[in-house]
Amino acid sequence: MKALIQRVSSAKVEVESTIVGEIDQGLLVFIGIEKYDELAEADKMIKRLLSYRIFYDTDDKMNLSVSDIKGGVLLVSQFTLVADTNSGTRPGFSTAKPPKEAEELYNYFVHQMQKAHDTVATGMFGADMQVSLTNDGPVTFLLKC
Repeated sequence: MKALIQRVSSAKVEVESTIVGEIDQGLLVFIGIEKYDELAEADKMIKRLLSYRIFYDTDDKMNLSVSDIKGGVLLVSQFTLVADTNSGTRPGFSTAKPPKEAEELYNYFVHQMQKAHDTVATGMFGADMQVSLTNDGPVTFLLKC
């Protein structure tokens, strides 16, 4: 499982010109689900996301997590994160979990995140989404579990 996280001042996801998910300060999280990912990887990633310290404390050090600042989390499924880009000029997707199984794991991920954190918004799995954000920093990290 891969999560591309961005520290944001705000972010939103639209589908067919309708906002389906929106947050103010917090994390925009693009989730890529790989073929062999299961519940354990999802649980581990959730714990990591909620405790990953990328927000500034009073001493201007990245010492606070999204949980510490009570920020929002916007989850967006993005299978292209797990593409095989090692050769050629076209990505391969054999490393991605099949869509039906990926959607089930993504839904589990969303449900568990909502149980663990107060402010959680989402995109729509498999939809053509337009994502808008104000990256704060910019600060972007790729996490793997």
